[in-house]
Amino acid sequence: MTIPFLDLKTQHQDLKIELTQAFTEVLDKGWFIQGDQLALFEQEYAIYCNTKHCVGVGNGLDALHLILRAYDIGAGDEVIVPSNTYIATWLAASYAGATPVPVEPDLTTYNISAERIEAAITPNTKAIIAVHLYGQVADMDAINNIANKYGLKVIEDAAQSQGSLYKGRLSGGLGDAAGHSFYPGKNLGALGDGGAITTNDDALADKLRMLRNYGSQVKYKNELKGFNSRLDEMQAAFLRVKLHKLTLWNQRRKTLAAIYQRELQGIASLTLPFVPEWADPVWHLYVVRSTRRDELQQYLHAHGIGTVIHYPIAPHLQGAYSELNLGPGSLPISEKIHAEVISLPLDPYLSTEDVTSVITAVRQFHA
Repeated sequence: MTIPFLDLKTQHQDLKIELTQAFTEVLDKGWFIQGDQLALFEQEYAIYCNTKHCVGVGNGLDALHLILRAYDIGAGDEVIVPSNTYIATWLAASYAGATPVPVEPDLTTYNISAERIEAAITPNTKAIIAVHLYGQVADMDAINNIANKYGLKVIEDAAQSQGSLYKGRLSGGLGDAAGHSFYPGKNLGALGDGGAITTNDDALADKLRMLRNYGSQVKYKNELKGFNSRLDEMQAAFLRVKLHKLTLWNQRRKTLAAIYQRELQGIASLTLPFVPEWADPVWHLYVVRSTRRDELQQYLHAHGIGTVIHYPIAPHLQGAYSELNLGPGSLPISEKIHAEVISLPLDPYLSTEDVTSVITAVRQFHA
């Protein structure tokens, strides 16, 4: 028995005819940057996220970085970030020249704790980046209330939450702007790198469209010191094919996650995901915590079951951020999470029988 962590091969075989048609259409037209496919995808994804604008960019990190640049956040400024996240969230602040200021998460949801944000605000704070980790939206009303009190921008890191709901409202439109990733393993993944920004701010969208394209609206006329970060025509065409499947895929993820939630109850050393009553996650990942995480991963691997640790090392303990002098023990909640989490197989093409096999193996390990 072999159960992969994520089966993109089967997904792409299922869509092979449509993806091939999309490839051929772009190839035959011969226009590969900022053409019709990008314009159409931006329209369709903005509608999906219930926002006025979508601006396609090169990847999710660029999306967050360009938002900060568009708000003129840079050297001398501070950006509040979750301590428990992938390092890309922190890197976005660093790319802009600002300093990331980590705030610990809620141990039940793993998302940034709104109650802890206010204590981290200084006169240099300019923005809060709220990550919707594992596909579950952070407590955005509480975060927005704090931001409004101090005049801060709120940026969603929606890389993992395509289609997630917060009190019935879609992620991607819950702050001033949101950065999205279309890395192949995301719920909506390209066949390469890709990203986007969603916002309801007209002026911000206009500035972002210039920043992604060398600071130019008209070719060879550069109004800003911009960047080269554009979602290309081929990836936009592939994403348009997949966007039509996203709602169905997310529903399948929810169905499988519900089985895990039901059948893994009652294991003393295993902590299952917690979903607040106001959240409707899309289960980008099904992440449990185990006090015997490494042993569990080895056991599952020996039984042909793929797992991934998201993420093994907290950002503050990475060499890249040694200058912050945040050593072991400085952010204990994040460190506890990073030491115990393990992601079990979950994707729309996983069979119910495979999920049952994973559950059986997890229970056997803990027997």
